[in-house]
Amino acid sequence: MATAEPVETVDLRAAQLVEDPFAAFSRIRERAPLARGTIPGVEPVWIATRYEDVRAVLTDPRFVNDAANVPGAAPTHRTAQVWRARGLPPECEQYLRAGVFDADGAEHRRLRGLVHPAFTAGTVGRLRPRIERLAEQYARALREHADEEGVVDLIAHFAYPLPVTVICELLGIPEPDRPQWREWSSYLGRGAGPGLDDALRAMIEAARELIDRRRAEPGDDLISQLAAAEGDTLDPVETVSLILNLIVAGHETTATLIGNGMAALLAHPGQLALLRADPGLLPAAVDELMRWCGPTLGALPRYATEDVTLAGTLIRRGEAVMPILAGANHDPRVFAEPERLDVCRAAAPHHEVHLGFGHGAHRCIGAALAHEEAVVAFGALLRGYPRLALAVDPGAIERGPNPVAWHLAALPVRL
Repeated sequence: MATAEPVETVDLRAAQLVEDPFAAFSRIRERAPLARGTIPGVEPVWIATRYEDVRAVLTDPRFVNDAANVPGAAPTHRTAQVWRARGLPPECEQYLRAGVFDADGAEHRRLRGLVHPAFTAGTVGRLRPRIERLAEQYARALREHADEEGVVDLIAHFAYPLPVTVICELLGIPEPDRPQWREWSSYLGRGAGPGLDDALRAMIEAARELIDRRRAEPGDDLISQLAAAEGDTLDPVETVSLILNLIVAGHETTATLIGNGMAALLAHPGQLALLRADPGLLPAAVDELMRWCGPTLGALPRYATEDVTLAGTLIRRGEAVMPILAGANHDPRVFAEPERLDVCRAAAPHHEVHLGFGHGAHRCIGAALAHEEAVVAFGALLRGYPRLALAVDPGAIERGPNPVAWHLAALPVRL
């Protein structure tokens, strides 16, 4: 029988979820399929942690991304509440709500269709030579940034510059402007901190200037394509929103995947040795790293458009459910020995597919690009630095306090 009573309440900012979210969410998952998640200043959400339940929420059309699409109800938009709690300027909210992430149905298909051609497997394949050149360039440059003991921060000097350069080139952001865009977008991608409001206002103004410039002088880039569609397929707020969506999502999560992945491999020398012996395993290894230590802990909350029973619990119309990808990807009901890192796992026949990139209509539009960048990045590091090692104990690696993204503040390595 369905019940409306939560099993337990989980503080989504708890230290254990920052330190080891995969273990923490696994404990929550095994106590009950659903729990109640809380963040100060935000109304509670249901959190789904088991693979089948997470996948159901991501694919069931009775759950929508935009709270405004719940018929006959006016639920509070949880993501908007999160941003307000972090200091988002009220006048900027529309730019974070008008993009592809927040849309449903026909609106989502319209917005996604405008940018999808730039992220297909075919397009990414054509980009690979450029990604490889950049990866080799940044890998070689690590020596220039290393101290006298050969120690360098892999996040600042490799994991971040590579994907931000790729997405900026794809969008058409001029090279002199890219360091500033990287700084701005880090405020949004990492969630909070002084300067968030100024950064967001500056990004909106800079995006508007780029759109106007590309309309007057179009190029072979994504912003030029969006500028051409504005006034016909897009309104001005949507155009800016898409640029913000892509610049943040296009580098922040990929940079975190590269950082998390290298930290994991360096802490598991046996797995690292397998990749050094057979670089052909790298594509499967990236999928395993997305499962084992992926950057996105939870997907955006979904809102029930009607009363729905999920895992034996009644979700009332208008209530929000956050799919916890970190819990689903370590679910022993689906993955054998889920806590074991196995770079060969995804190469096995009939392996279960991780949910690190999401699932269904809202599956990450840049999944193919992120996967390719990670494959190339790991390959460049393994070739260039056969003795690469962590410069600190794995337990001493510092992480940022974001309840939905597991990222490294720094990754000191010895070349």
